[in-house]
Amino acid sequence: MYIKPSASIRQNYNEIAHLCKSTGEPVYLTKNGEGDLVVMDIAAFVRREKMLQLREELLAVEEERLAGRQGVTLGQLSDYLEQIITEAGKEEDGQI
Repeated sequence: MYIKPSASIRQNYNEIAHLCKSTGEPVYLTKNGEGDLVVMDIAAFVRREKMLQLREELLAVEEERLAGRQGVTLGQLSDYLEQIITEAGKEEDGQI
């Protein structure tokens, strides 16, 4: 964890930006000794958001499974994915 005083963002923006990008970790900024802000690289933020979205989706699927909802077999899923891939290929070729 990297902790810096909030004044350092004004004085050393490039240093903090480099730290965020090179480590992929957020930098915690303090004001008067208390936590104030978190700064992070945009790529790390996007990865974090995607991971959170995936976790939400997995949780929803698990909740449905626990509630007794029927899923699909691997064969059904494979057939469905093949159909989507075939249709996407036709769209690229201008057939649809």
